[in-house]
Amino acid sequence: MAAGLQARARPALETGEEQRKAYRQFDIVLVILMFFLFMGLYHIVAMLTVGDWDFWVDWKDRRWWILLTPVILISMPAAVQYIFWEKFRLPLAATLLTLCLVVAEWLNRVVNMHGWAYFPLDFIWPSTLIPSGIALDVVLLLTGSYVMTAIVGGGLWSILFYPTNWVMLARYMVPTNMHGFLMSIADVMGYQFVRTGTPEYLRIIDRGTLRSFGQDPIYISLAFAMFACMLMYILFIGVGYLFARTQFSWFKRV
Repeated sequence: MAAGLQARARPALETGEEQRKAYRQFDIVLVILMFFLFMGLYHIVAMLTVGDWDFWVDWKDRRWWILLTPVILISMPAAVQYIFWEKFRLPLAATLLTLCLVVAEWLNRVVNMHGWAYFPLDFIWPSTLIPSGIALDVVLLLTGSYVMTAIVGGGLWSILFYPTNWVMLARYMVPTNMHGFLMSIADVMGYQFVRTGTPEYLRIIDRGTLRSFGQDPIYISLAFAMFACMLMYILFIGVGYLFARTQFSWFKRV
């Protein structure tokens, strides 16, 4: 009798194991697809909003770079962070998205701009927001409050952006003399590698005061970026709330 029951139970056990194995494989495929989906979406957001300010190394010494990049790019991590935290209690959305963005940016720069357009990687390297994303997730994990994450995490998001990338940017800001003009190494590279799509308004801006070179105005830009990041985080937490509460229904024709 016991042998017969075991013989009957064995196929069910094997079926359950096969189902769990299929579920694990499905989860792995889903995670990979989500990674590439976040790569594409976040990369498109960065290219359409920040664009050239974060693309060329000779544009990375301007105040617009340290102001616009953290303020605009906190939007998607804030919305996805709400969904991940409310639905799965996973405080890793910001870190995951910033990692996806760095991977997508490097693929674009290496394959497209370096492989096809022959720009050197020193001239087109992308900035990183991974430390900022880690800080945003850690604050949410420790506090569990979106208000505290907006105030503390949003502030850290903007503050950590510039010192994180300054390690890579500093050598291009070394002053040099070229034909009697004081320039940075980044500016010399910009003159050597001419871009046909450089807009005319940039030349007008360069004659004004929007060049920081790491002096006192940079702290004003960082302070304003902190305040703007807090507001952007709260705004896109609301966007994440709308996506998390959206109900989809299928209606049949009568």
